[in-house]
Amino acid sequence: MGQTEVRVTLPDWVDRFVEWDCPYPSDEDRMRLVIALARENVERGTGGPFGAAVFERDSHRLVAVGVNRVIESNNSMLHAEMVAFMLAQQRVGSYTLGAAELPTHELVTSSEPCAMCLGAVLWSGVRRVVSGATWEDARKVGFEEGPVFPESFRFLEEHGVTLVRGVLRDEAAEVLRDYLRRGGTVYNG
Repeated sequence: MGQTEVRVTLPDWVDRFVEWDCPYPSDEDRMRLVIALARENVERGTGGPFGAAVFERDSHRLVAVGVNRVIESNNSMLHAEMVAFMLAQQRVGSYTLGAAELPTHELVTSSEPCAMCLGAVLWSGVRRVVSGATWEDARKVGFEEGPVFPESFRFLEEHGVTLVRGVLRDEAAEVLRDYLRRGGTVYNG
């Protein structure tokens, strides 16, 4: 068997949908963007009910976005957070968003990260994570979030990552419920 290529792509609607030069000054503004990405991903049938984005913390400049691409790409790693991290690192030209010469970065995600994405938070180099729906909200619709414990969040905080949880939680959780109502595939439940 020969070597294959793995490509990380966003649906074609994303570039037309995202206002790249728009200011996103508050946590709520940034959360509205990732919830809208998640909702659009569900409504267009291009992936699961999760959206994420990486921003420069101080300027609030949007660096990269991600939507869930697991089923469309046949790749269990392509959660919205992972896609956003990969595209952000590619854009800034560094394997870490925490490089000394870079601005400080943060992740905004429509749902608290699963176990895989929590691990990636630490290694990505972001210094702050803002989340909407909780992992309990994701589990209620059937998604298995893996070994996520209060200690998981404490570990990140002890390593310098600030966590802001529950921003626009109801709106973010509604996207999860809508996905289930539409018959969306729960691929890891």
